[in-house]
Amino acid sequence: MIDFQRYILDNGLKLIVHQDRTTPLVAVNILYDVGARDEHPEHTGFAHLFEHLMFEGSANIPEYDNALQMAGGENNAFTTNDITNYYLTIPKQNIETALWLESDRMLELAFSEEKLNIQKDVVSEEYRQSYLNQPYGDVWALLRSLVYKVHPYQWPTIGKSIDHVKNATLEQVKDFFYQFYRPNNAVMVLTGDIEPNLAFDLVKKWFGDIPAGAKYKRNLPAETVQNADRRLKVERDVPFDEIYMAFPTGKRLDYSFYTTDLLTDILAGGSSARLRENLVKKKKIFSEANAWITGSIDNGFLAVMGKLHKDQSIENAEKAIWEELQNLKNNPVSERELQKVKNKLEASNTFAEAGILSKAMNLAYYELLGDADLLNHQTEKYFAIDAGELQKAANDILNPYKANVLHYRANK
Repeated sequence: MIDFQRYILDNGLKLIVHQDRTTPLVAVNILYDVGARDEHPEHTGFAHLFEHLMFEGSANIPEYDNALQMAGGENNAFTTNDITNYYLTIPKQNIETALWLESDRMLELAFSEEKLNIQKDVVSEEYRQSYLNQPYGDVWALLRSLVYKVHPYQWPTIGKSIDHVKNATLEQVKDFFYQFYRPNNAVMVLTGDIEPNLAFDLVKKWFGDIPAGAKYKRNLPAETVQNADRRLKVERDVPFDEIYMAFPTGKRLDYSFYTTDLLTDILAGGSSARLRENLVKKKKIFSEANAWITGSIDNGFLAVMGKLHKDQSIENAEKAIWEELQNLKNNPVSERELQKVKNKLEASNTFAEAGILSKAMNLAYYELLGDADLLNHQTEKYFAIDAGELQKAANDILNPYKANVLHYRANK
């Protein structure tokens, strides 16, 4: 159980504080409620671009990293389709240095054509290295374009086209910043050796006078119910064929999230899970097999993948996956197998709550979902699920007419 205190500043900034006296450090996590799903379809990649721009200096501080490192701090950031997250750890006696740095870049970045062009080049190179020149690098984009036809989850965080970032103007970038990177669109979490009321006073000191932004009302197009399979076949310069199958699922806050997550653990949660035991070890169809869910805030998907051995056909591989999925639909999971994945999940959740940084990230995310206390009840939600619910979920989700199938072939 993670205890915490919640505060809200007058400008709308939400603050969560968890005191942990076992460490001499404090973690600071700032989650902005903006991701790739909030971008204009003709101006994608902006949230990811800001992951870089936020380290290019702010209104009163030319270099973020140097000041933080001199105070003994470390930092990083990541962007998803749902959120942008900035985090750091620092010795507790230097916490005000961290708050000074973070508040100044929330107030205003040091915008310039030169800095924007530098980060455009960085993101363009990242796009080439990760998507164009990386084996299987475009799989994620291809799979998303199959599953989503109208929702902005259809493009990856780096953008629908790298030209969107290349052609971004300074005015467009500024507009994006002042729309989304405002205190009333953020959740801030401090974890570590800091007393909650002191933390609130310090945050109020450094962030309290930053103006709130206009209230953002998210209104995204919803996907229609899929009732026919979708297929895509591509050839690329890769060593092995791969197959991907994706099935639409519910939202992160839906109860079905937990049953769907357990289904993927049954399929691929460990070396003895079904896909690896049956299709990798016994039948030797794949050298690697996996299953996962996206866990998106809006409707996500469950994915299954396999990397084929050279002597296997992709059609035979797909048939083998369907047999495993059909078995899940026809036969209840044994109590022993279900308990095994639940125990592993409990251990994973416990480990995730061990460090101050992971606690800070998780508290911020669940507060964004509606209540940071949701973090304290995740394991019990999984443990409440029985074999009958799992079988029903399998029958609801793993249907041929809901399948999005990608055959990713090596050039012959």
